Amino acid sequence: MAGEWLPPAQLTGSGRPVLHHGEIESSLISNVDLECEDNASFPLLKSGLLILTTHRLIWIQESASNSSASAIAVSIPLVAITHIYSTKKSIKSMFSSPRIRFAVLASPEGRVDEKGSRTMVITLVMRGKADIDTFVSRFWDNWRARSWETSGSDSGSTALGGSSWEGPSGGVRMPVVGVAGILRKEQEMWESTDKSLQEAFQDLNALMSKAKEMVMLAEKMRQKLLSGPSNQTNSTNDEEMGSKQEMQDWLLSVGIASPVTKESAGALYHQQLSRQKCSLLSMLPKH
Repeated sequence: MAGEWLPPAQLTGSGRPVLHHGEIESSLISNVDLECEDNASFPLLKSGLLILTTHRLIWIQESASNSSASAIAVSIPLVAITHIYSTKKSIKSMFSSPRIRFAVLASPEGRVDEKGSRTMVITLVMRGKADIDTFVSRFWDNWRARSWETSGSDSGSTALGGSSWEGPSGGVRMPVVGVAGILRKEQEMWESTDKSLQEAFQDLNALMSKAKEMVMLAEKMRQKLLSGPSNQTNSTNDEEMGSKQEMQDWLLSVGIASPVTKESAGALYHQQLSRQKCSLLSMLPKH
């Protein structure tokens, strides 16, 4: 059973994950496999829904009926992750499913545990169509942010035991021991440098893109001012902005701290939004 090797994740009646206090969803990707070569007894987890949050990686495999009662839901706390390997693009990777590898703390038996004494590598195999680069970037950001330490949730309220140390990037590293440890530390430094260079160029490209958008926006505003918009148009825009703010306030008032958005859910937006609505309606008192 998957629950023997990975912490279980609770689901609502509509199949949505039950989030911890302060936990926010960041990205959803379908058709994702979970593999672990370091544990021969690791379960075969194929074609599931992967949800990245500020605290965990949640993997859900649903049956044909999409019932939460028959769904397998497991999670990997980000606090248990010790290292995220950089993705290397090659000609071979262009013709195969993207893979994201990361190391986690585990018990001697091979169960993922944030207080574990050993490490093992888990691989995410992305078989669906998704923006892998964006997911990897959010994965890195959430892991480095360590939001579970400030939110006081169960997934990260306990500090890691053992003789691990915290690196400059905010990630937990295992102690350097012997020649193998020195080589591992050197490899991590090279990967960190490569990651920093990639982020620097991405930030530069994003800045140039935003600058172009701002120029276009300024031009549109100038054209509108020159054309002299009517009072009716201004009234319509004000009503639209007011409705958006009212919707956001309404979501917070009913307890939806992490609403499903098109940015986080992508192609799964309508499916996950409908499930969130079902979860909300099930919480209402019945007369």
